[in-house]
Amino acid sequence: MNILKMSKVQKSFGRNHVLKDISLEVNKGEVVSIIGPSGSGKSTLLRCATLLETMDGGTLSYMGDNVCELKNGKMEYAKNLNKFRKCFGLVFQSFNLFPHWSVVKNVTDAPISVLKRDPEEVKAEAMELLRKMGLEDKAEAYPSQLSGGQKQRVSIVRALAMKPEILFFDEPTSALDPELTGEVLKVIKQLAEESMTMVIVTHEMSFARAVSDRVIFMDGGVIVEQGRPEDLFGDTKEDRTKQFLQHYQNL
Repeated sequence: MNILKMSKVQKSFGRNHVLKDISLEVNKGEVVSIIGPSGSGKSTLLRCATLLETMDGGTLSYMGDNVCELKNGKMEYAKNLNKFRKCFGLVFQSFNLFPHWSVVKNVTDAPISVLKRDPEEVKAEAMELLRKMGLEDKAEAYPSQLSGGQKQRVSIVRALAMKPEILFFDEPTSALDPELTGEVLKVIKQLAEESMTMVIVTHEMSFARAVSDRVIFMDGGVIVEQGRPEDLFGDTKEDRTKQFLQHYQNL
């Protein structure tokens, strides 16, 4: 079943044509990693998928329902976008936690205020998620008291607390040093083992190889190549992909 479908997506900033006819489908339980050089359009694609940017052309749908499409030369978005926002969670590279809220309030606020769920039930679920991430002793701490790796794990818990159909990660380890990177990647790997549907923009090639069902290589606003990790990393068809992967000696 398609959780996400993007077809012929176009996006420009001024004269800079960032996404050129990108089409992407993600099925339930699938882990898709998107790799490629800086400026290839990876993060813009995620921002279009999560409604942080408006598309200039193409279609976007969640669970078979259209979010937007081109009509009479104009992009038209559905009136009730909140319905679609509940389908996904987004984990940013810069954490985006509220500094004046405790960890548990950062995690529970949206399920209570947006989804109108029972506060006691939400708090119990939040504490269980924090325990699972090794953070239950940090529930009353504030973001300034956490390491970078702990902050990123809290932001993953916050996304999971909304019970999304799909989780998006935009370079979740780029702001972390190597030691902390490992603890965050371990959490994402655990979610993959639990069949969480995920799209991960990452520069961690060995991680993408280990955790993904499919890897997409983007460059210049297009999908150059995609396939199973063993095929893309082990039997690359495109010269541009080969050139990119040669920079990573750990493969």
